[in-house]
Amino acid sequence: MTLESKLTEQQLFDQLISSLVHSAWVYLGKIKNPMNDKLEKNVDQASVQIDMLDMLFKRMTGNMSEEEDKYLGHVIHELKMNFV
Repeated sequence: MTLESKLTEQQLFDQLISSLVHSAWVYLGKIKNPMNDKLEKNVDQASVQIDMLDMLFKRMTGNMSEEEDKYLGHVIHELKMNFV
């Protein structure tokens, strides 16, 4: 990756959150696993992904934009509701 094509901190943050959210949905069995195109459920791993997102949300409070704060809070809530 050249200096010109390096991702910004915002892009890296967005990708990290997107990756964790996507993994959580896969582990909840709500979307297909892209590796094998199958719905699979692994509640232990789903819990880990949700816990990581929740930890990031708590640690980042006050350091996110209002939009990021609302999105992350909403997606964590949705994941937790689907976990039950």
